[in-house]
Amino acid sequence: MTDVRPATEALRAQPEPFRWDGVDELVYKEHDTTFRGVTRRVLFGAGDGQAVEVRYFEVAPGGWTTLEHHEHTHQVVVLRGSGAALVQDRVVPLQQHDLVFVPAWAWHQFRATGDEPLGFQCIVPLDRDRPMLPDEAEYAALTAAPEVAAFVRR
Repeated sequence: MTDVRPATEALRAQPEPFRWDGVDELVYKEHDTTFRGVTRRVLFGAGDGQAVEVRYFEVAPGGWTTLEHHEHTHQVVVLRGSGAALVQDRVVPLQQHDLVFVPAWAWHQFRATGDEPLGFQCIVPLDRDRPMLPDEAEYAALTAAPEVAAFVRR
């Protein structure tokens, strides 16, 4: 049997919005410069006996996540702020309570466009592949669309 968190344990919210006792703020990606102003927190993961990991990301105003793709999917729930997301070849506006599905192998990137952080839960398989960045040919093909070229950051 997997060692899991007891069912009676609740992680209490802290006074600062979107912070929880016992949930550490983590570096988004170690030794990487393909993003700006992003933090992450693992809300539920390997220690909870689940097949998925539920993470909370915050993108600071003007910040963005890495432009990447991979085999696993993402299910995203926007909890605060506003922004936009590139999903494959479409840029979609985001606001609180929006849902975003990122299919396997879809290029994706999230940006905070408002005055407050863009905060979202992201659900992914616990056992997943590593993200891949676009090479020059993939980047050129992706940014051939003017809307995408204006949106993406590297």
